[in-house]
Amino acid sequence: MNRKKKLYQIHQKRLKAAKAKGNAKNKVGYISKAERAKIEEAKDSEEVSVEQE
Repeated sequence: MNRKKKLYQIHQKRLKAAKAKGNAKNKVGYISKAERAKIEEAKDSEEVSVEQE
């Protein structure tokens, strides 16, 4: 690999890393199936209590 290409690739790699670091991470963390079931159950019970009133 010639020197110019190698320097270009290193530069592009550093730019990509800088952009990734600058962007905010908006992905929600993993929620297990059991936790999702608990959340759904809580939501359903709140809806039922609101409808009864």
